[in-house]
Amino acid sequence: MERLTPKVLLYAYASGVFPMAESADSDEIFWFNPENRGVLPLDGLHISRSLKKAMRAQGIKITANRCFEAVLATCADRDETWINEEITALYTELHRIGHAHSVEVWRNDTLAGGLYGVSLGAAFFGESMFSHQNNASKMALVGLVARLNLGGYKLLDMQFLTPHLASLGGVEISREAYQARLEVALKIPSDFSRLKATDPYSLAALSQLSTQTS
Repeated sequence: MERLTPKVLLYAYASGVFPMAESADSDEIFWFNPENRGVLPLDGLHISRSLKKAMRAQGIKITANRCFEAVLATCADRDETWINEEITALYTELHRIGHAHSVEVWRNDTLAGGLYGVSLGAAFFGESMFSHQNNASKMALVGLVARLNLGGYKLLDMQFLTPHLASLGGVEISREAYQARLEVALKIPSDFSRLKATDPYSLAALSQLSTQTS
C-alpha cells in the first residue's frame, strides 16, 4: 500500500476526515468521519476558578511549538494509542511545513502537559493531549484557545466529545453542521503565530478569551 503524504492528509482534513491507526504497532490507517462531531466553541471555553488559580501557580508557563516532537511522542507513549510510526512521520512533516502545532505546559522548566493538532485556514483540528500533572492538559487547551482567538480562527475540532472536553465547554454537533462550519473556516486566513511561538502566554492574552467562570 502506498504511504500517505502530507498533501493527502491536508486534503482529508479539508474534507472533514481524519486518520487513526489501530495501535502503535499497526501498519494500517483508518479514516474517520463521525456522524456526530465534538467541537469547542472559541467563545465558550469554560475555565473554572480552580483552574485559573492553578495557572497562576509559581513556575507555570504555556508555550507553543517549543518541542513539537516531544509532545507528539508523549501523546503516543501510553498503553493504547492510535499514533503509529507513519502517523508520527506525517505529523512531524506537517509541523515542518507549518501546518501542525503544539502547545506545551511547563512547571519549573519540566514539561507537564501538552497537545498538538493541525491548522488549515481558520480551522484547527485537535489531535491528542497529555498530562503529567494535575490540570496540565486543561492549561494546554486554555493556551490553545487563547492563541486561536488571537489568530482569527473560527473552528476548533475536537473529533469526539468526551466528558473531559464537555466540562471545558465542548459540544457535539451533527456531521452536516460540522461540514458547514468547516467550509466557512477554510476560506478564512488565520495566524497561529501572532504570538511568538516560544513566548509564554500572559494573563493579558488569556483575558481576551470569552470564557465562563464557575
